[in-house]
Amino acid sequence: MLHVRVIAPERVSARVRQWLTGDEAVTHLVVLPGAAKAPRGDVVEFDVVREGASHVLDGLRELGLDRDGAIIVDHVDTALSASADRAARRTPGLGVDAVVWHEIESQTGEEAALSASFLTFMSVATVIAAIGVLLDQPILIVGSMVVGPEFGPLAALCVGLVQRKIALVRHSALALAVGFPVGMIVTVVAVWLLTAAGLVDKSMLLEARPLTDFIWRPDALSWVIGFLGGIAGILSLTSAKAGTLVGVLISVTTVPAAANAAVALAYGVREEAYGSALQLAINLAAIVLGGVLTLLVQQLAWRRPRRRVR
Repeated sequence: MLHVRVIAPERVSARVRQWLTGDEAVTHLVVLPGAAKAPRGDVVEFDVVREGASHVLDGLRELGLDRDGAIIVDHVDTALSASADRAARRTPGLGVDAVVWHEIESQTGEEAALSASFLTFMSVATVIAAIGVLLDQPILIVGSMVVGPEFGPLAALCVGLVQRKIALVRHSALALAVGFPVGMIVTVVAVWLLTAAGLVDKSMLLEARPLTDFIWRPDALSWVIGFLGGIAGILSLTSAKAGTLVGVLISVTTVPAAANAAVALAYGVREEAYGSALQLAINLAAIVLGGVLTLLVQQLAWRRPRRRVR
């Protein structure tokens, strides 16, 4: 269940109340006339079950509240209410499977920002993976996958493509197009410095690495795993089950592939650099395809007959 607080200008406040009263997914409706000062208007608070939230929020946006007032959405962890139970029974579907598109767009939009912290996490993750490659240590590879922030922009790209949000597609693509090269450049420099310090050398890359050489040897399973990772990752976001996202992060070799390519470039091993780059491209494409198809299926499954705002 979601708790929504709305600031409704006086001229549309009656229409807002009418819209909310007529939707079976809405409960616990409270109206505080004239309570809002900036922006001015009535404060309207209510709870809505997740399976009906997108429809309700669409109506509020049609009334211009996101432009002339405000719409603030919070999660409700526990609701002991017979009224809430009735709203859940009256609304088709299950809340755990529901997609709240406005929530997903906001969440992924924040993750798609090309920020200093994003570039730092990307660089740190890639360097950790590079050391894991040279030491043939899967635990470091797994750690780099968890640290890597790349799934946020990938998810945002999927949402932007499905919802036709050009700005979201542009921002997420920019984050990926800049983030991976920056991480790889930092890794190349780090490898040179570690080599100069005598901590690593080229022979470590050329030796047999049975535990991590899959990173630069892509095959059909690379595509399958990336595709399944995209499905699971999007489901973890849309169903608000963040715990499963960690499993997704450690199942696809995006950051490790970029790191392996950077190490190979640093030492001039072209074949391995090419194989790692191909692995990276395969995983990115498979994740996006799996995510887009998952969102399209969810969009069709949760399409409700539109009730027009009057």
